[in-house]
Amino acid sequence: MDRSELQAWAADHFERWCRRDAAALAAHHAPNGVVENPRFGKVQGRRAIEDTYRALLTAFPDWELAVDTLIIDPPRVAAFSSSHGTHVNEFFGVPGTGKRVEIKAAALFTIENGLITHERRIYDFTGLLVQVGVLRAKPGA
Repeated sequence: MDRSELQAWAADHFERWCRRDAAALAAHHAPNGVVENPRFGKVQGRRAIEDTYRALLTAFPDWELAVDTLIIDPPRVAAFSSSHGTHVNEFFGVPGTGKRVEIKAAALFTIENGLITHERRIYDFTGLLVQVGVLRAKPGA
């Protein structure tokens, strides 16, 4: 895929995020695609990847993701984003708290034939756990 095709792919992918559509997001992954992220570790296969989307969107049903910066270098797309949502349902064994969370993230996608073969997500997972109350942290001095 060339730069303009990847630009269109990215617009479509992030529109799927706006719809909070776990099945549509997973359909953008190759059948044996891999996702690496702090919460789930290394996940392989479209069904397992869909489960990760669904887990996030169940815990935070109002999750919103906004792309701050998009870098395209075929066959890769890097997206830097801001997200927020309300912790409504179970997350890491913690029942919904009603707390709002905000995180910054980066994702690097490798795209082949219009599908994600590999995605690496990087975000402040510890900060997310602090925000929902799984971990406690003392403010810096």
